[in-house]
Amino acid sequence: MKIRLLAFATASDLVGKGPQDLELDAGARLSDLRLLLQDRHPTLEALWPRLAVAVDGALVQGDPELQDGAEVALLPPVSGGAPAKAQLVDGPIDVAALERAVAAADCGAVVLFLGTVRDHHGGRAVARLDYSAYRPLAESTLASIVADLEASEEPIRAAIVHRLGSVPIGEPSVVIAVASPHRQAAYDASRLALERLKKEVPIWKREHYADGDVAWREEEPLPQPGYR
Repeated sequence: MKIRLLAFATASDLVGKGPQDLELDAGARLSDLRLLLQDRHPTLEALWPRLAVAVDGALVQGDPELQDGAEVALLPPVSGGAPAKAQLVDGPIDVAALERAVAAADCGAVVLFLGTVRDHHGGRAVARLDYSAYRPLAESTLASIVADLEASEEPIRAAIVHRLGSVPIGEPSVVIAVASPHRQAAYDASRLALERLKKEVPIWKREHYADGDVAWREEEPLPQPGYR
């Protein structure tokens, strides 16, 4: 099947300006298009987590199936715009930007959860943590968690950012921001977001100990597939 690709701003610098017609297998999904583009343009991989994607003029999240003749647009963040509300980043998390992304005049409570790297585990001194992920699934699952929270009966605005790569002691590896008219709903949504993240999102952490030893931290299997 054939789809038409449009890229804007920095994305167009990487994949080329102007519309492009690309051939994909029938039943291909957005993740298949991403792999094709990153194979042809390897530098796109670093930008992709910051992109919004529109299919036939509508923003999409997750990994939708593409239809023959679909128009797919790659949209970098606009200047001064809010960050994506569910994303993986490869450097320090901008906590203030995440708070701004959920704040609203009708929300009297904003809850920020910062999961920071501590300097010990199991009685051993820890030097740092390294995080890795199955990125396409991790991104789509984070987006699903945010969408589910915001679809609840209580008005909720939510955002989740998880950091990958090496994270030093004391720095956040994950930040969850939740806003709601009432504090209890914000507290509950923040807790649920973290519990679902730990159970459902394919992100793994590797501990580097002060004595030079290294070990993966993987929890026992949960009723649902557990990834962390």
